[in-house]
Amino acid sequence: MDLDLILGKLETGEQQLVQKALLEYNRENSQCFLFSVQQREQRKKLGEAVIKYLSRDLQPSCQTACLETVRILSRDKHGVAPFTSSSAMHTLARCAGVEYVEEREMQCAPDAESVLEALKALCNIVYNSAMGQEVAAQLRLVHGLARRLRLSNETKSCHDSKFFDLRLLFLLTALRMDARRQLAQELRGVSLLTDALESTLVLKWADMYEVVTDCHMAVLPKEETDRAMEILKTLFNITFDISRREVDEEDAALYRHLAAILRHCLLVQSDGEERTEELHGHTVNLLLNLPLMCLDVLLTPKVEQGSVEYLGMNMDTVEVLLQFLDRRLDRGIKLRETLTPVLNLLTESSRVHRETRKFLRQKVLPPLRDVKNRPEVGNTLRNKLVRLMTHVDTDVKHCAAEFLFVLCKENVSRFVKYTGYGNAAGLLAARGLLAGGRGDRHYSEEDDTDTEEYREAKANINPVTGRVEEKQPNPMDDMTEEQKEQEAMKLVSMFDKLSREQIIQPMGVTADGRLAPLDEAEQRMLQEQRSSNLESDSD
Repeated sequence: MDLDLILGKLETGEQQLVQKALLEYNRENSQCFLFSVQQREQRKKLGEAVIKYLSRDLQPSCQTACLETVRILSRDKHGVAPFTSSSAMHTLARCAGVEYVEEREMQCAPDAESVLEALKALCNIVYNSAMGQEVAAQLRLVHGLARRLRLSNETKSCHDSKFFDLRLLFLLTALRMDARRQLAQELRGVSLLTDALESTLVLKWADMYEVVTDCHMAVLPKEETDRAMEILKTLFNITFDISRREVDEEDAALYRHLAAILRHCLLVQSDGEERTEELHGHTVNLLLNLPLMCLDVLLTPKVEQGSVEYLGMNMDTVEVLLQFLDRRLDRGIKLRETLTPVLNLLTESSRVHRETRKFLRQKVLPPLRDVKNRPEVGNTLRNKLVRLMTHVDTDVKHCAAEFLFVLCKENVSRFVKYTGYGNAAGLLAARGLLAGGRGDRHYSEEDDTDTEEYREAKANINPVTGRVEEKQPNPMDDMTEEQKEQEAMKLVSMFDKLSREQIIQPMGVTADGRLAPLDEAEQRMLQEQRSSNLESDSD
């Protein structure tokens, strides 16, 4: 429909004519997500006119048509300017029913369809503009959403309205640091959203930090799953720095309460494997934000029939996380985004909780029996993780190596035993452990886990590849001393040429176990030898 014609109808002010014109425009563009550059200015004029028209006292059907037009126009990131002003945001917030007002100023509830269209339009505007410079409008919006969320926790309302309230709150906290800070501190967002999550999941409590989770419980419906995921994403936004600061007893109790709910989220199933995987992914991301001291509630529930038990502890959650890790490894897509959170969570939990570490080690690094294949060859969890230790993405490589290193109690010899020196070299170089030893943390005494197969083959295992290899004939056996010297000089000449042309840089291991350019390493070793000689002379 011609935009100039619609603008003419808007100027007349006749609601029936305006509604008819906008409905036709909305029907023609309902599936339009790419907009022509030629009509950009006309669309901006239409947006300004519709926003101005919305400030009038309109019939619900006409208001809904206007808001639907705003929703369509706000899909264009180059055309959201008419909707980002303070007055425009005020108008849309009023239509959505989330404008922050005092009790004495409360208005009657807007029409349900208008509320939904206004919320969808606000989501588009926030996503495509990050609210521009209208900080005050954005803060009022967060305040209004928090207020309505608090009320919806106590009353029943339709799913769509609740969902887009949560989606809008997520977008605001994802894109604006000040909104994040306001919700977390001023509005006590963690407590508010935890209550919303508990209400959405309809939980029953067996103890202060234990949710009743029946293995035969019904599948979580799609609508509740969608709302739960929006809450988890928003909680992630406002808790991203919690693990880096100390928390008092009151906050620790709140985070333990939240961790107990997240345990339930990991054990519950949604309608479909993909949706369940997505729910578990958001749960893992949030768990990683919580203080490690508060994650003990994941293991405290009583061991019941059907539970996974280890050392008297309930390991259902750890088992689910391990299965989640295995599925992500098999999928092999976007490893940094999908894999590093669960790897980091399992690594940090293993550092803090002895039972978790021993259980994971039993599953991931069982006593070594296969000594004929390289550690990276095979389909076990160990094989998959060792393969990641040489991944091109340094974050993925580091997370996989760190996880296995912690399961080995940060013992270099045990780490090399399970991964091979070639795969382990990257982490050892970064930690200054190329010369051997162990990490900074202290663990319980070592257990002897060597199998008979490993003991018998140990002397023949190549430490670099981590497997038994057949002895190869020495090619220098049939050479004369002169031929050996010639071959050695050829090798030196080749290395020298590669080094001078800066194709490679020869490296050496310093006395403190770190890599350094070979000349630097040699100088340091000579200095240490001189100092030791001086000490012996003085004695």
